[in-house]
Amino acid sequence: MILKKIAILAVAALSLTVGFGGNVLGQERPRVAKTTSSRPINQPPAASTDIESRKSTPAITSSNSLSRPVLTSNPTLVTPEPLVKKTGSSSPVNMVAAVAGKPAYTASVSDLMMGAIRSRYGIKYHYGSSGPNRYDCSGFVWAVFNDAGIPLERISARSMWNQSETVTGDDRFKFGTLVFFNHLGHVGIVADENGFYQASSSKGITYSKFEGYWEKRIVGFRRIVPAAPLAAKK
Repeated sequence: MILKKIAILAVAALSLTVGFGGNVLGQERPRVAKTTSSRPINQPPAASTDIESRKSTPAITSSNSLSRPVLTSNPTLVTPEPLVKKTGSSSPVNMVAAVAGKPAYTASVSDLMMGAIRSRYGIKYHYGSSGPNRYDCSGFVWAVFNDAGIPLERISARSMWNQSETVTGDDRFKFGTLVFFNHLGHVGIVADENGFYQASSSKGITYSKFEGYWEKRIVGFRRIVPAAPLAAKK
């Protein structure tokens, strides 16, 4: 009985010395702090607010790093207007016709002459031909005047010189005046003071400038004298 009491006292003394869980009395039990996040599980992690991490990460200041909008449809390309705008036709016939404002004949006859020239522009040259698919210089002049209602025989350039009258001064450069070259071997129709229409052996029916080659070969300027009243050809 005495031994049993001694054993109980010994156990009681030991329990005072040793704490719950095996820790010695008087010694503090280390605690493990468990960090729990209050953010829901499905949410992405919050941006770090750590000062040191912000110092180690360079600040982004370039505008190139900004996110760009995503195109939702195909872009439409806009063609810029040309810096230089065209103001008219590049055709020599159209250009010269606009300049030739002083006709040798009436306005209606001059319009018919210009139409006859336009319709034949570019047709090839052939010596002795009067059209419609080939012309020489005098054949071209003959066709234009006849289409304009001015009767004219199919004659050579030299014969045209003999059957026409001389013109001087500003009348030389009126549209419709005849201009003769190369010792009366070639004839053309004046457009204005800058050039004339002709049946060129190399280019066919075309517009040529006086300046340069042709101005050195001019014999003179003449005007056809109508043998009958002018009348539009039907």
